[in-house]
Amino acid sequence: MLNANTERLNELQAAIDALPRIPLANLPTPLEHCPRMSAEVGGPTLWVKRDDLTGLAMGGNKTRMFEYVLGQVKADGMDTVVGGAAVQSNYCRQLAAACAKAGLDCHLVLRRVRGEKDDQIQGGILLDLVVGAHVTVVDAPRWPELGELVRAKAEELSNQGKKVFTARVGNESGLGLYAVSYAAAAIELVKQAEELDLKIDELWLCSSDTTQAGLAVGLKHMESPIKLVGVPALPEPVMPGWTFEECIGSIANESAELLGLSTRLDPSELISLTDYVGPGYGVMDDTHREALRLVGRTEGLLLDPVYTSKMVSGLLDHIRTGRISGDENIVFLHTGGLPALFAYNEELHLTLEVTT
Repeated sequence: MLNANTERLNELQAAIDALPRIPLANLPTPLEHCPRMSAEVGGPTLWVKRDDLTGLAMGGNKTRMFEYVLGQVKADGMDTVVGGAAVQSNYCRQLAAACAKAGLDCHLVLRRVRGEKDDQIQGGILLDLVVGAHVTVVDAPRWPELGELVRAKAEELSNQGKKVFTARVGNESGLGLYAVSYAAAAIELVKQAEELDLKIDELWLCSSDTTQAGLAVGLKHMESPIKLVGVPALPEPVMPGWTFEECIGSIANESAELLGLSTRLDPSELISLTDYVGPGYGVMDDTHREALRLVGRTEGLLLDPVYTSKMVSGLLDHIRTGRISGDENIVFLHTGGLPALFAYNEELHLTLEVTT
């Protein structure tokens, strides 16, 4: 194989298959060539892995994760899930939809990050409500304070007799199980590349922890030569006092241990580029807007304003400054988040000709 050791791939697949899982995603997601984008940037050959097409509530990377996380929740006899993140959270939208499909009651505690704009029922929060989630919007200055509010909601429901699973950001333990899904996705990507006789040089993604952790442990276990490049959506990890590399490495190793694998990662093996976060989580700058528009007008592909536009802005910068050569094959992972676009009309700085 061009991108992995076959024996090690099969070993990883067997370990993943032993875990509880419920089907939620449309898999495999497509691996698509981006010829017009490649020509536009005048650099490497670009490909996109379409995890925006996982299918659940307009898709995204978290759907893969909830196959395993909610698979374990169901196996443990829980009936209620409580979680939280920002108002336009990709995670929470897919959590709400996954709970609906799995027959679990879902409660979301969502943090304002854009002031009064986040009180409007649009974008992801609209979909949270459509699929039946119970939603509370709160002010929380940082992620740890939001975690406290999520845990308080979980305790309140437990006191009512509910069997509650506390998800993120109220519970930052057990993240290795989230990452397992992207070890599986690494296998999926490698197999697709082999069918195309495609040797992948680099894989880019926007991830602050679990998605990159799963890909990292999967690629390393398979002895893959693919270089993994992460761009976080946050200026600092959810877990205070950690670097992104430490956080991702710890989750990757937890995932490997859960799978019974001897593979381990050191933080020094990981790449997490914090230069492209911009003004903050969920806040765009001109480089993000340019990336979103470039991909849209060359490939008809819609990036999101919180995650993928930031990652592609970093990818474009590396191409334009010669840090990626023209003869390489680069795959970028589209992690979803499309519904948030409909809540960012002002931030996108678009104009419309109107005649009367």
